[in-house]
Amino acid sequence: MTTYPVRVRGQLEPGLSRWLWLVKWFLAVPHYLVLALLWPAFALAAPVAAVAILVTGRYPRPLFDFAVGVLRWTWRVAYYSFGALGTDRYPPFSLGAEPDYPATLDIAYPERLSRGLVLVKWLLAIPHLVVVAVFAGGGGYLALCAGEWALSPASGLVGLLTLFAGVALLVTGRYPRGVFDFVLGMDRWALRVAAYVGLLTDAYPPFRLDSGGDEPGAATLDPPATGSGGTARRAVPAVLGVLLLLTGFGASAAGALAMWADQTQRDAGGAITTPAQHLHTDGYALELGTAEMNWTDAGWVVGEDWLGRVGIRVDADAFAGIGPTADVERYLSTVDRDRLAELGGQVVYRHTSGTAPPTAPQAQSFWVASGIGGLDWTARPGSWTAVVMNADGSRVVDTHAHATATLPALAPLSWSLLGAGALLLFLGGGLVLFAATRPRDDTDADHRVGG
Repeated sequence: MTTYPVRVRGQLEPGLSRWLWLVKWFLAVPHYLVLALLWPAFALAAPVAAVAILVTGRYPRPLFDFAVGVLRWTWRVAYYSFGALGTDRYPPFSLGAEPDYPATLDIAYPERLSRGLVLVKWLLAIPHLVVVAVFAGGGGYLALCAGEWALSPASGLVGLLTLFAGVALLVTGRYPRGVFDFVLGMDRWALRVAAYVGLLTDAYPPFRLDSGGDEPGAATLDPPATGSGGTARRAVPAVLGVLLLLTGFGASAAGALAMWADQTQRDAGGAITTPAQHLHTDGYALELGTAEMNWTDAGWVVGEDWLGRVGIRVDADAFAGIGPTADVERYLSTVDRDRLAELGGQVVYRHTSGTAPPTAPQAQSFWVASGIGGLDWTARPGSWTAVVMNADGSRVVDTHAHATATLPALAPLSWSLLGAGALLLFLGGGLVLFAATRPRDDTDADHRVGG
């Protein structure tokens, strides 16, 4: 049976301290400082090695030994701290193999490497980097160099499970074996990807979670398998599963945010209010923007059923009005004014030169909602434009404004997003588990039967 050339082992030591894990992050600070220097050197060595591989087809042995040493050091520190919490033995300050330490990493030196793969390995590894980013909680170091998580406390699934293991140690004095095996599988996956992206091997990382402290297969390093049919068949459900997981996480997060806003951010009148924004123009009017309210195929009014009752709040001496776009444009056609082009940290205006308005804004009959200090309006189909002016129509409008809306669709939308997110997470997790537990391929199966 062939074995992947990156071999990651971790021996779970018995009798782990109940409390030492609480301070390991602090005890490992000296290692973090050294690794903070080693990893930039690792990153600088990779382009040099890439040029050498392109020219000679070989990874320079001194650079290879250094790169493997950085991964070894990183793995030992991660294993001691919040990458696994698998030992209380303090990691040695060494780039060497250190076979007596409970966490070891070995990579078979490749006599020849593909020149063409050097240019595309980062692209080929994207599906793996996405998986590893989920392990690490949004990426961080793991998504970039898949192994540097020792420089900061692990997050994501790895961090969550190691925290659970630490609490179990504190309460029961035992590290749950199932948790350890799963964490080691994620760590092993990340380090394999680190080696592949770091150009240390041409063997594409398998899409499987090889859990447990020992590598599967023989005890010696065999050449990488040349067949890729099984890997390709597993890659499709694995990549699809990861995409579903990411989409599910996004939908669930959006649903949770919508639920939080619906339950906690409403004012006494049941409306959600935007932060106040300072608005200023040296002209006579400020156009806040145009909204198109249209019927949907389902018969809902985009605005009325989704926005509910909307409002605009301005300073007590300012006038706010909303009316049909055609009528507003006719009224302001010759007026010196500004139109909001962009809101945010800095407001961007689009200026139109002109003269004073022919009459005061309150004298106009086309407003569907208006008032001094603000307005309230139930949205209905049509094209509408909102305007802020001084009540007497004078030049220089300076006010603070914020919008309100009752958003009746927010609660059902949040529940829909949460439900869809849960379904996508279930389907994505099932596909990833399916890909991780399938037999490797027919060739391996025949070999096992025949051997």
